[in-house]
Amino acid sequence: MRCSWRLSVFKKCLGVNAVSDLRELYQEVIFDHNRNPRNHTKPIKVDRMSEGFNPLCGDRLTLYIGFDENGRISHTGFEGQGCAISTASASLMTEALKGKTEVEAGALFEQFHALVMGTSDIDPALLGKLQVLAGVQEFPARVKCATLAWHTLHAALHGEQQVSTE
Repeated sequence: MRCSWRLSVFKKCLGVNAVSDLRELYQEVIFDHNRNPRNHTKPIKVDRMSEGFNPLCGDRLTLYIGFDENGRISHTGFEGQGCAISTASASLMTEALKGKTEVEAGALFEQFHALVMGTSDIDPALLGKLQVLAGVQEFPARVKCATLAWHTLHAALHGEQQVSTE
């Protein structure tokens, strides 16, 4: 049986204890990426940049992307202040983007957005570590925290200098 990633179906598929253990593991990954964010700096090479703002909670970040000669993302980084979910999401995203083309990065944005919005039966395994943020769909106010970096990515890929989650 292939499990849907909609949380209610996922809980039935795995069982409550497994979901509890999984949630605990996911919390650890989020805490780790919040306490020790990866790529939390402006990289040496920057080809695209965008600023993102979440007026609901005050999260703010600047995203930097650099491409290599083959059109693949070679450098990513972010600066700014945010809650644990916002920071962890930006950290995880910058790791996941390395080596991707613009098209692949855009597709990853769409997959991640569908996952946290709960609007698709996307296979979470396609997202690797990013699936740890799927639980935010249970908390609508936190979805904007998890997607701020992603909307900033989308803006950067489309040449937009600023974006807001509102």
